[in-house]
Amino acid sequence: MNVFKAIFDPTFYKSYNKIMTQIGIISDTHSYLDENVFKHFASCDEIWHIGDFGTKDVAEKLKEFKPLKGVYGNIDEADIREEFPLIMSFRCEEVQVLMTHIGGYPPKYNAASKPLIRQHKPQLFLSGHSHILKVMYDDAFNCLHINPGAAGKHGWHAVRTLIRIKIDGSIIKNCEVIELGSRG
Repeated sequence: MNVFKAIFDPTFYKSYNKIMTQIGIISDTHSYLDENVFKHFASCDEIWHIGDFGTKDVAEKLKEFKPLKGVYGNIDEADIREEFPLIMSFRCEEVQVLMTHIGGYPPKYNAASKPLIRQHKPQLFLSGHSHILKVMYDDAFNCLHINPGAAGKHGWHAVRTLIRIKIDGSIIKNCEVIELGSRG
Protein backbone atom coordinates (compact mmCIF):
# COMPACT_ATOMS: atom_id res chain seq x y z
CA MET A 1 0.00 0.00 0.00
CA ASN A 2 1.24 3.43 -0.88
CA VAL A 3 1.16 5.26 2.47
CA PHE A 4 1.52 8.66 0.84
CA LYS A 5 -1.47 8.00 -1.41
CA ALA A 6 -3.53 6.67 1.52
CA ILE A 7 -2.88 9.81 3.56
CA PHE A 8 -3.37 12.47 0.88
CA ASP A 9 -5.73 11.05 -1.73
CA PRO A 10 -9.35 10.88 -0.49
CA THR A 11 -10.36 8.75 -3.50
CA PHE A 12 -8.02 6.01 -2.24
CA TYR A 13 -10.40 5.24 0.63
CA LYS A 14 -13.49 4.92 -1.54
CA SER A 15 -12.33 1.58 -2.92
CA TYR A 16 -11.65 0.26 0.58
CA ASN A 17 -14.68 1.66 2.39
CA LYS A 18 -17.53 0.21 0.37
CA ILE A 19 -20.84 0.37 2.10
CA MET A 20 -22.49 -3.02 2.39
CA THR A 21 -26.16 -3.41 1.64
CA GLN A 22 -28.12 -5.19 4.36
CA ILE A 23 -31.25 -6.97 3.15
CA GLY A 24 -34.24 -8.30 5.08
CA ILE A 25 -35.84 -11.26 3.29
CA ILE A 26 -39.43 -12.25 4.06
CA SER A 27 -42.06 -14.44 2.44
CA ASP A 28 -45.50 -15.94 2.91
CA THR A 29 -46.91 -13.35 5.31
CA HIS A 30 -50.45 -14.30 4.26
CA SER A 31 -51.88 -10.97 5.51
CA TYR A 32 -50.11 -11.17 8.89
CA LEU A 33 -47.18 -8.88 9.62
CA ASP A 34 -45.58 -9.46 13.01
CA GLU A 35 -44.49 -6.17 14.64
CA ASN A 36 -41.12 -7.79 15.43
CA VAL A 37 -40.31 -7.71 11.71
CA PHE A 38 -39.69 -3.97 12.08
CA LYS A 39 -37.27 -4.54 14.95
CA HIS A 40 -35.35 -7.26 13.11
CA PHE A 41 -35.20 -5.29 9.85
CA ALA A 42 -34.39 -1.91 11.46
CA SER A 43 -30.75 -2.06 10.31
CA CYS A 44 -31.67 -3.20 6.78
CA ASP A 45 -31.32 -0.98 3.73
CA GLU A 46 -34.05 -2.83 1.82
CA ILE A 47 -36.70 -5.48 2.32
CA TRP A 48 -37.31 -8.18 -0.27
CA HIS A 49 -40.68 -9.96 -0.06
CA ILE A 50 -40.80 -13.26 -1.95
CA GLY A 51 -44.56 -13.39 -2.44
CA ASP A 52 -47.85 -14.26 -0.77
CA PHE A 53 -48.20 -10.85 0.86
CA GLY A 54 -51.86 -11.65 1.41
CA THR A 55 -53.07 -8.06 1.48
CA LYS A 56 -51.95 -4.72 0.09
CA ASP A 57 -51.75 -3.51 3.70
CA VAL A 58 -48.72 -5.75 4.35
CA ALA A 59 -46.92 -4.29 1.32
CA GLU A 60 -47.82 -0.72 2.31
CA LYS A 61 -46.52 -1.13 5.88
CA LEU A 62 -43.25 -2.59 4.62
CA LYS A 63 -42.87 0.20 2.01
CA GLU A 64 -43.46 2.87 4.63
CA PHE A 65 -40.68 1.33 6.72
CA LYS A 66 -37.96 0.58 4.12
CA PRO A 67 -37.51 0.41 0.33
CA LEU A 68 -39.35 -2.74 -0.81
CA LYS A 69 -38.76 -5.12 -3.70
CA GLY A 70 -41.04 -8.08 -4.17
CA VAL A 71 -42.85 -10.57 -6.34
CA TYR A 72 -46.43 -11.72 -6.12
CA GLY A 73 -47.37 -15.18 -4.92
CA ASN A 74 -50.13 -17.62 -5.76
CA ILE A 75 -52.55 -16.25 -3.13
CA ASP A 76 -52.03 -12.58 -3.99
CA GLU A 77 -54.95 -10.72 -5.56
CA ALA A 78 -54.97 -8.24 -8.46
CA ASP A 79 -53.92 -5.23 -6.34
CA ILE A 80 -50.64 -6.93 -5.40
CA ARG A 81 -50.17 -8.38 -8.91
CA GLU A 82 -50.51 -4.91 -10.43
CA GLU A 83 -47.68 -3.58 -8.31
CA PHE A 84 -45.30 -6.55 -8.10
CA PRO A 85 -44.15 -8.87 -10.91
CA LEU A 86 -44.17 -12.66 -10.96
CA ILE A 87 -40.40 -12.74 -11.55
CA MET A 88 -37.82 -10.14 -10.68
CA SER A 89 -34.20 -10.05 -11.86
CA PHE A 90 -31.90 -7.23 -10.74
CA ARG A 91 -28.46 -6.41 -9.39
CA CYS A 92 -27.71 -5.50 -5.81
CA GLU A 93 -24.21 -4.12 -5.76
CA GLU A 94 -22.34 -6.69 -7.89
CA VAL A 95 -24.69 -9.63 -7.18
CA GLN A 96 -27.22 -10.74 -9.79
CA VAL A 97 -30.47 -11.61 -7.99
CA LEU A 98 -33.43 -13.62 -9.29
CA MET A 99 -36.63 -13.96 -7.29
CA THR A 100 -39.93 -15.69 -7.84
CA HIS A 101 -42.47 -17.07 -5.41
CA ILE A 102 -42.70 -20.66 -6.67
CA GLY A 103 -39.24 -21.76 -7.70
CA GLY A 104 -38.23 -24.97 -6.03
CA TYR A 105 -34.73 -25.49 -4.69
CA PRO A 106 -31.46 -27.16 -5.74
CA PRO A 107 -31.58 -29.48 -7.59
CA LYS A 108 -35.39 -29.70 -7.58
CA TYR A 109 -36.27 -26.43 -9.29
CA ASN A 110 -39.68 -26.25 -10.89
CA ALA A 111 -39.99 -26.35 -14.68
CA ALA A 112 -40.20 -22.55 -15.01
CA SER A 113 -37.22 -21.76 -12.78
CA LYS A 114 -34.45 -23.76 -14.43
CA PRO A 115 -34.61 -21.84 -17.74
CA LEU A 116 -34.76 -18.54 -15.82
CA ILE A 117 -31.67 -19.47 -13.81
CA ARG A 118 -29.85 -20.41 -17.01
CA GLN A 119 -30.92 -17.14 -18.65
CA HIS A 120 -30.26 -14.69 -15.79
CA LYS A 121 -27.29 -16.50 -14.18
CA PRO A 122 -28.01 -15.24 -10.66
CA GLN A 123 -25.56 -15.51 -7.81
CA LEU A 124 -28.63 -15.38 -5.51
CA PHE A 125 -31.91 -17.16 -6.26
CA LEU A 126 -34.83 -16.45 -3.92
CA SER A 127 -38.11 -18.32 -3.73
CA GLY A 128 -40.83 -18.89 -1.16
CA HIS A 129 -44.11 -20.83 -1.31
CA SER A 130 -43.09 -24.03 0.50
CA HIS A 131 -42.99 -22.37 3.95
CA ILE A 132 -39.77 -24.36 4.45
CA LEU A 133 -36.69 -22.38 5.40
CA LYS A 134 -33.75 -23.32 3.16
CA VAL A 135 -30.34 -21.79 2.61
CA MET A 136 -28.29 -23.92 0.25
CA TYR A 137 -25.63 -23.49 -2.38
CA ASP A 138 -26.13 -24.92 -5.86
CA ASP A 139 -22.76 -25.97 -7.30
CA ALA A 140 -24.33 -26.72 -10.69
CA PHE A 141 -25.43 -23.09 -11.17
CA ASN A 142 -22.88 -21.38 -8.86
CA CYS A 143 -25.80 -19.86 -7.03
CA LEU A 144 -26.95 -19.44 -3.45
CA HIS A 145 -30.60 -20.38 -2.97
CA ILE A 146 -32.59 -18.85 -0.12
CA ASN A 147 -36.15 -19.57 0.91
CA PRO A 148 -36.86 -17.52 4.05
CA GLY A 149 -39.64 -19.84 5.18
CA ALA A 150 -42.91 -18.22 6.19
CA ALA A 151 -43.42 -15.15 8.38
CA GLY A 152 -47.21 -15.43 8.53
CA LYS A 153 -49.48 -17.58 10.64
CA HIS A 154 -51.24 -19.44 7.83
CA GLY A 155 -49.73 -22.73 6.68
CA TRP A 156 -48.05 -25.87 7.94
CA HIS A 157 -44.76 -24.44 9.23
CA ALA A 158 -44.11 -24.73 12.96
CA VAL A 159 -41.93 -21.61 13.36
CA ARG A 160 -42.27 -18.26 11.58
CA THR A 161 -38.94 -17.11 10.09
CA LEU A 162 -37.09 -14.27 8.35
CA ILE A 163 -33.60 -13.98 6.92
CA ARG A 164 -31.15 -11.11 6.98
CA ILE A 165 -28.08 -10.96 4.71
CA LYS A 166 -25.39 -8.49 3.73
CA ILE A 167 -24.17 -7.95 0.22
CA ASP A 168 -20.67 -6.53 0.01
CA GLY A 169 -19.71 -6.00 -3.61
CA SER A 170 -19.90 -9.49 -5.11
CA ILE A 171 -20.02 -11.27 -1.74
CA ILE A 172 -23.16 -12.46 0.06
CA LYS A 173 -22.38 -12.81 3.75
CA ASN A 174 -23.63 -12.76 7.35
CA CYS A 175 -26.75 -14.80 6.64
CA GLU A 176 -28.89 -14.71 9.77
CA VAL A 177 -31.99 -16.82 10.35
CA ILE A 178 -34.47 -15.06 12.63
CA GLU A 179 -37.24 -16.93 14.40
CA LEU A 180 -40.38 -14.92 15.11
CA GLY A 181 -42.02 -17.60 17.21
CA SER A 182 -44.49 -20.38 16.65
CA ARG A 183 -47.12 -20.22 13.94
CA GLY A 184 -49.99 -20.74 16.35
